[in-house]
Amino acid sequence: MFHVHHAASLDLPELAPYRTMRRPVDHVARRIFIAEGVKLVERLLESDFEVVSAVMPGPWLPEFESRLKARPEDIPVYLVPKPELEKLVGFSMFQGVMAVGRFPAPRPLLQILEGSPRPWLVVALEALANAENLGVIIRNCAAFGVHALIAGETCSSPFMRRSVRNSMGAIFKVPVVESPSLFTSLHELRGLGVKCLAAHGPAKGLTLAKADLRGNTCIVLGSEGHGLSPTILGACDEAVSIPMANAVDSLNVGNAAAVFLYEAARQRGRM
Repeated sequence: MFHVHHAASLDLPELAPYRTMRRPVDHVARRIFIAEGVKLVERLLESDFEVVSAVMPGPWLPEFESRLKARPEDIPVYLVPKPELEKLVGFSMFQGVMAVGRFPAPRPLLQILEGSPRPWLVVALEALANAENLGVIIRNCAAFGVHALIAGETCSSPFMRRSVRNSMGAIFKVPVVESPSLFTSLHELRGLGVKCLAAHGPAKGLTLAKADLRGNTCIVLGSEGHGLSPTILGACDEAVSIPMANAVDSLNVGNAAAVFLYEAARQRGRM
């Protein structure tokens, strides 16, 4: 359900999350995020995530009425002309449709996996700083059937605004674990019989085509600049590389994730 407000002032306290879109760290601290654009707002409304509010130019309301009516919350929808919305957020916008969502309640990794079909496929991330890259990885996880994404303690939040945007709503489908200790999470996985493979290493070592990804597997990806730390490398069973030509030493981490996950899906007969 929903109720409409014709916002008479951009200074309403309820519009504060939209005024502070350029301060996503503050949003993460409050456990809220912004969904931008028609597609993302549609996918948020169709998800199980709690919706706090929505804002849009009046002509867009009919597009969302049925989805808003189907929601269990009573969602305030603020109608604001697009030029005023651009003043509110501080930059130009294509559609001017946005919504505030709330982070889902944390779920233990074991609970997520026990409710997932085997063989399990997990992705773990260390020290990813770029929210756009993180969003691409989340989208890859949804595309290739990953059962859980673990964001380590040195990783940006998967719910940063740019990450949510680049995921194109995949964040609403992939269970996320924000781990206080990635090292501990990897040991937990290994104790459950999950093989942890570091996406790291020289091409002369174990290459992706020779790695067995058919069983319970976690693919561990490191930072954009330095890859995986020695501590996390030591917590993995093996390091696996993607062979490359012409002396190229690495791929963008989002591209590397896609290559690993496609190979895992192929080996499992899903491609």
